[in-house]
Amino acid sequence: MGRRGPGATPAPKDQGENVFPLFEGKLTAPTLPAPVRRWRDEEGLSRAERVIAFLEDLPITSGAHAGRKMTIRPWQRDIVNGIYATDSDGARPVRTAVVSMPRKNGKTALAAGLALAHLLGPEAEPRGQVYSAAVDRDQAALIYNEMVAMIKADPEFSRRVNVQAFAKRIEDYETGSTYAALSSDARKGHGLNASFVIYDELAQARDRKLFESLATSMGARAEPLMVVISTQAADDTHFLSELIDYGQQVLSGVTQDPSFHLTLYNAPEDADPWDEATWYACNPALDDFRSLEEFRTFAKRAARVPSLESTFRNLYLNQRVDAEARFINRVEWESCATVPDRRALRGKACFGGLDLGATRDLTALVLVFPDEQGGFDVLPYFWCPRDLLREKEDAERVPYFTWANKGFIEATPGKSTDYGYVVQRLGELAQEFDIKSIAYDRWRIEELRRQLDAEGVNLRLTEWGQGFKDMSPAVDALETSIIDSKLRHGAHPILTWNASNAVVDRDAAGNRKLSKDKSREKIDGLVALAMAIGLSRRDTGERRSPSCLTDGPIILM
Repeated sequence: MGRRGPGATPAPKDQGENVFPLFEGKLTAPTLPAPVRRWRDEEGLSRAERVIAFLEDLPITSGAHAGRKMTIRPWQRDIVNGIYATDSDGARPVRTAVVSMPRKNGKTALAAGLALAHLLGPEAEPRGQVYSAAVDRDQAALIYNEMVAMIKADPEFSRRVNVQAFAKRIEDYETGSTYAALSSDARKGHGLNASFVIYDELAQARDRKLFESLATSMGARAEPLMVVISTQAADDTHFLSELIDYGQQVLSGVTQDPSFHLTLYNAPEDADPWDEATWYACNPALDDFRSLEEFRTFAKRAARVPSLESTFRNLYLNQRVDAEARFINRVEWESCATVPDRRALRGKACFGGLDLGATRDLTALVLVFPDEQGGFDVLPYFWCPRDLLREKEDAERVPYFTWANKGFIEATPGKSTDYGYVVQRLGELAQEFDIKSIAYDRWRIEELRRQLDAEGVNLRLTEWGQGFKDMSPAVDALETSIIDSKLRHGAHPILTWNASNAVVDRDAAGNRKLSKDKSREKIDGLVALAMAIGLSRRDTGERRSPSCLTDGPIILM
């Protein structure tokens, strides 16, 4: 009887002929006894050593070394030892492992080998469910194709499995275990009982749905394991960045969690990206099976073409940067993370920037308190409709619900932002601080004016254009305060997210403005911050009478 499933491999014949003619017909006929396997037969090996022995029994299936056995390098041994280390009872504590490194350091072969170890090797369990996951079918097929190539190059493995090419599924008759390739656009993460998962290039995932579905599908297994192998995501808000940041806390001892393991190869943000010593430090396979010549070639291009620099930093150095150059350097922004002392600011003079979003969008208010040294304490406020938090979280891939629960967003009832809540907060802030003036974009301001008037809130509002004339000096002042570390924003997560998204437009004269069209995601808070700082630099700090007011109306209630 033939093997089941569309595209299944043919069943081996009873005769002794070789039915898997690969690598010039050098394979042993499948009817011969299985070869001796060190990972199976040798006594005294630790759990990690058995996995390493299994990997070194697998063939290289492409490239100059095709047909040879894999050789696990010391740095790869460290990865395996970290994941498969056991406690005093012989159990493996690690349940989630993240391996993050630049591209082309052999992650696909390693991932395929680990998946095979759990399907039919030393980590296989009866009726296990092994999965590889990726953002799309093409990416998901990479590990599957590597696994199939390794299986076909091994007569014993070829005999004991059924490969269903159409479904990208592999069944091991000996253990009853199965493997399948999943993609996030397939929506197949529910109803599984995974024992082992490889998630390939999690940084490319548009949302965390498949990741969470697979993670929660492992609860019924005694020793489940998920391994994420990926370059870094572009920004701090991606959930891969959250995993890596958590892993660094575990490595540093700040957090005690033996179930989580992180291996991270990346260049520090302040490292010289063009120094070959930087390359070697974060590319463990460089000048081994990772081409140094290709690396040098792309680095030369990236050094000459600004648009390629971010790509080089992300994919070749594994730095947390986007492919499009951003306005604010992350290291410089993080150097301004001092938390303002709110109690010390009570009664002090401040200036505001107000960016009113559409009724279904984010609204931002930022107050800045100038000091005598030219610095600024920053207090941001954000509003968003409560009924749209989940929708916006899915669309923008940032944790709106978490931000709302922690008080970073004031969620207004319903599906549209009620400006009455904004006005109420403005009234409270006006009583707590000496608000000299608030810069605003005139879009939708009349509705806010009416509510300010109805509530009797007395504030000086200054119209602030969004073109180069008004925004260029504001952007310059904001940038200078960040570069000189004279900003104290307290690492507010939404403002930090906005800062990481910001891109500027530049006119022929070199003037700059923040561009909402070019920016990857929301920048409302940063626009408000720029307006507030620009206003504070422009304003004398003294309240003028209406007769001499030139930059905007006073509302007197």
